[in-house]
Amino acid sequence: MTDLATHQAKLAGHLARFRAGGILNLIDGQDVAGEDWFETRSPVDESLIARVALGTVETVDRAAKAAKTAFPAWAALPGDKRKAILHRIADLIEARAEEIALCECWDTGQAWRFMSKAALRGAENFRFFADLAPGARDGKSLPTPDHLNVTSRHPIGPVGVITPWNTPFMLSTWKIAPALAAGCTVVHKPAEFSPLTARLLAEICHEAGLPPGVLNLVNGMGEGAGRALTEHPDIRAIAFVGESRTGSAIMRQGAETLKRVHFELGGKNPVIVFEDADLDRALDAAIFMIYSLNGERCTSSSRLLVQDSIADSFHARLVERVNRIRVGHPLDPATEVGPLIHETHFDKVASYVALGRAEGATLAAGGTRVGETGWFLRPTLFTGARPDMRIAQEEVFGPFLTSIRFKDEAEALSIANGVAYGLTGYVWTNDLTRALRFSDRLEAGMIWVNSENVRHLPTPFGGVKASGIGRDGGDWSFEFYMEQKNVAFALGSHRIPRLGA
Repeated sequence: MTDLATHQAKLAGHLARFRAGGILNLIDGQDVAGEDWFETRSPVDESLIARVALGTVETVDRAAKAAKTAFPAWAALPGDKRKAILHRIADLIEARAEEIALCECWDTGQAWRFMSKAALRGAENFRFFADLAPGARDGKSLPTPDHLNVTSRHPIGPVGVITPWNTPFMLSTWKIAPALAAGCTVVHKPAEFSPLTARLLAEICHEAGLPPGVLNLVNGMGEGAGRALTEHPDIRAIAFVGESRTGSAIMRQGAETLKRVHFELGGKNPVIVFEDADLDRALDAAIFMIYSLNGERCTSSSRLLVQDSIADSFHARLVERVNRIRVGHPLDPATEVGPLIHETHFDKVASYVALGRAEGATLAAGGTRVGETGWFLRPTLFTGARPDMRIAQEEVFGPFLTSIRFKDEAEALSIANGVAYGLTGYVWTNDLTRALRFSDRLEAGMIWVNSENVRHLPTPFGGVKASGIGRDGGDWSFEFYMEQKNVAFALGSHRIPRLGA
C-alpha cells in the first residue's frame, strides 16, 4: 500500500471506537455523555468523524467541582511525584504519537508532514515542565537589616484551559503541562471544530496515573460550555488561545469573579526583508511561516514587507514557489497544504480574496478553491498592497500572504507597527546595528532575526497590543498558574511605633 493508503487504514482503526460510542467528556475520571450531541466532521471530505457529547452549564459545574475537590491533594503532592506522573504522560504520548498525528490530520486538515512532529512536541512540553515541577514553589530570600523576607509560590487553584482548533494537541499540552506541574487542577474545553485529540490527551493523562478530577475534559460551544467555564466561581484563572475578540469576551465574562487571564491571541505579523539580507534564506522562511500549517497559525508571517530595490525580483521568485506548493490530502506525506478547518472558515478566507481584489491589490498567485470536495484553497499571494488595506490590517488566518513595498528603515518600521496586533516579527538583514535598532523599536512580543519561528521552551512566548496578555514558557508559565507569597521574619527587637502609650 502507499503511505496515504497505509495512513488511511490505520486511521480507520483508531476512529472505530469513537464512531461507535462518540467522543465523551471526562469528569472526575469518569466518562460523561450528557443529553445532547454535536458532530465533528473532517474538512477533507465533510465525512462524519464522530458524535461529540455536548457540554452544558451543568456539565461545566460538575467538572469545576471535581477540579476543586481534587485540588488540595494534587497541590500538596511533592513536586518530584508530579514530575514522575508528567514524565509517564510524555512516555505515553510518544507511544501513541502516530495515532495522535493521524487523528489530528483528519480532524483539522493539517498536513502529516507537520502533525507527525506535533505529538512529539507535546511530549517535549510535558517533559520540560515535569523537570521544573520540583522547584516550582521555590522563591527568594530577601533580607533587610530588620527582617528576613522569604517568598514562595503556591498553585492558584482550579483553572480553565480553552484551546483552539489549528494545532490543538500541541497547544493543549503547552497550557496543561505547566498547570499540572505547578499543582493546579484543570478543566479543559477544546475547540468544537477539533475535539478528537483532546480526548486522547485526557485518556493518556489518566492512564499515566493522574488522579481523578485533576484533569477534566468538557466539550461544547463557546457560548455554552466556554462561557460557563469563564464565569464559574470555582475556576480561578482562564488560559485561552484564540481570536482577540473572543479574548475580550472572556475578560468581560470573568470580570465578575475577578479571574486571572492569560491570552495568546491573533496576529498580523510582519516579515521584513531588507536589500542586504540573505534573500534565499529569507524567501524560504517567508514561505514557510505563512503557508505551513495551512496558514492557520498565530505566528504566521502574513505580511511581507520587502524593500523597493529588491521587490520585483523577490516577488518573481516568490510567485514561482507559491504556485508549486503541493495542496492535497493531509495524510499524504507529499502534501504541504491541506484543507482549511471548516466551511465557515473557508468562506472567511475566500472573502479576503475578493476583498483584496476590490481594494486594488494584485492577486499574484492562488486564491481559488481546489477540487469540489473539502475545504481546499490554493495558497494565495497579493502584491502591490497598501498598509491601510484590510488585507494588510486584519488577520485572515489562512494560506494568504499580503506583500507591501517600503523605501527605507523608517517606512518599514511604520508599516510594521501600524496594525492592532503585536505577536511576532521576523527581520532579515545582515546589518547588525540595523537588526538591533529595528528589533528594539518593533512592537512585538517575540522577534526572530534572520530566522523563522524556532521555539525554545525556556523563553517567553506571547504578544503585545491586541495579541495577548501574559507569557508562556519556562518560569513565565508559573507566574500565571501560581500565587506569590511573602513571609517576613523579624530578626530582632526592631522599633515598633507606639500609639496610645
